[in-house]
Amino acid sequence: MHPPAQDRVPLPAIPPTVTVVIPARYGATRLPGKPLCDIAGRPMVEHVYRRAASASGVSEVLVATDDERIAAAVERFGGRWVMTSPDHASGTDRIAEAVRGLACDLIVNVQGDEPALSPAAIEEAIAPLAADPSIVMGTLGSRLDPAADPQNPNVVKVLVDQYGFALYFSRAPVPYRREAGAPGSAVLRHVGLYVYRRDFLLILASLPRTPLECAESLEQLRALEHGYRIKVVATAYQSLSVDTPEDLERVRRLAAAGVLA
Repeated sequence: MHPPAQDRVPLPAIPPTVTVVIPARYGATRLPGKPLCDIAGRPMVEHVYRRAASASGVSEVLVATDDERIAAAVERFGGRWVMTSPDHASGTDRIAEAVRGLACDLIVNVQGDEPALSPAAIEEAIAPLAADPSIVMGTLGSRLDPAADPQNPNVVKVLVDQYGFALYFSRAPVPYRREAGAPGSAVLRHVGLYVYRRDFLLILASLPRTPLECAESLEQLRALEHGYRIKVVATAYQSLSVDTPEDLERVRRLAAAGVLA
């Protein structure tokens, strides 16, 4: 017999099990072998791995790669890795292959070129999905520099509705304002860190690529075009990704100054 409702003690919420997966390809166009680039005596992928592992609530970290050299480097510093197909069109597809045999609740996609990753950014992205089981996917957005970012196609902009869900992601300056100073939807600089419910990730990877995804070359648009919502958490974290040799040298200088310690 159950006790009266007013006498029942609510059961504590069970925190979700969280796996961070770092997609790490060897054949980057602008910086081949990028995950293995040395930064302060460690490969870039090790910096990302260790920072992800220090985030609160993360159960395990896994590198999803397509190259034996990256796997060997992860093995040397004691990390976990899984070999995936070299033919994946996106990091989402690579991660989906990597997690098919895993038993966990949430999957965090952390880019392998973020050696200055803040563990707090992972925690911020996880929080909405941990609190609300109806949210299937989340990401981050940071402050947009109105003087430099809108016209830069390498800076992805995300329009957010009044409930914190993404309306659209674009490389173009959005929204268009017909009159100067006209109000528009909130726009943020997208930070390419994603959280998915594991089952949803497998569904997403099985869906066909969509027209806007292909036009913008932004894989997150696949979810929106198929009718799924993406929660966007506003963060103070500013992404510092390594895409070019110049980016790599900048990160090395930061490491030499102790910023990446």
